[in-house]
Amino acid sequence: MDRRRFLRSFAATGVAAGTTATAGCTGVFGESGAEGTVLGPPEQSRGEPVHPIYGDEMPHFTVPDPITGEEISTAEFEGERAFLWTSFYTSCPDGVCPALILRLRRAQEHAAEEGYGDEAAFLAQTFDPERDTTEILREYAGQRGVDLDAGNWHFLRPETYEEGKEQMMDDFGLKIEKVYDNDVESLEYTFPHYGLILLVNDRGIVERSYPRGPATEVERIVNDFERVVTA
Repeated sequence: MDRRRFLRSFAATGVAAGTTATAGCTGVFGESGAEGTVLGPPEQSRGEPVHPIYGDEMPHFTVPDPITGEEISTAEFEGERAFLWTSFYTSCPDGVCPALILRLRRAQEHAAEEGYGDEAAFLAQTFDPERDTTEILREYAGQRGVDLDAGNWHFLRPETYEEGKEQMMDDFGLKIEKVYDNDVESLEYTFPHYGLILLVNDRGIVERSYPRGPATEVERIVNDFERVVTA
């Protein structure tokens, strides 16, 4: 089923229930889990917003990596690599985005230490392309300890803010909206946003959604990811 129609159908029918603190599976699966997954089902219910969860197909999209000069497609990892995905912006003032990047970076470090870095990928997608230029993203990588030379980390940057905003809603059900200081349009703005991390296996199936990504234990994400990659 087309991912956009899937998301919109949930929103329209009111199936989404609960709060932003919850995300998980809509049905009851056997102990072996949903088809195509490694991990068993989490004891959670689908929350709001309606983003991909356990057992769902990861949306297929292609977004540029300005540092490598490549067009990165989620489809290219199927059959090749499991990955962690999150969205962020470098000007985040409240620590949410640095906490998200930290969790992906720790997973990257662990993959290198345990020798499965070539089977893993880490996708950090900015929704602020106007300020997050190539040089800003490169500098941010250095500040956050990201290993760009490992060849498995990609900063994704939509061509325009509007394109990124539309994709976040269509593919992930995430509303991204600028909030300007003093209600005056300028480059001084913030984004109230949702700290989501997705763990996707090499079949393109979501194994875990962490809607409270910044508050989720680093060890939990690292361990879940290792189990999926090395299964």
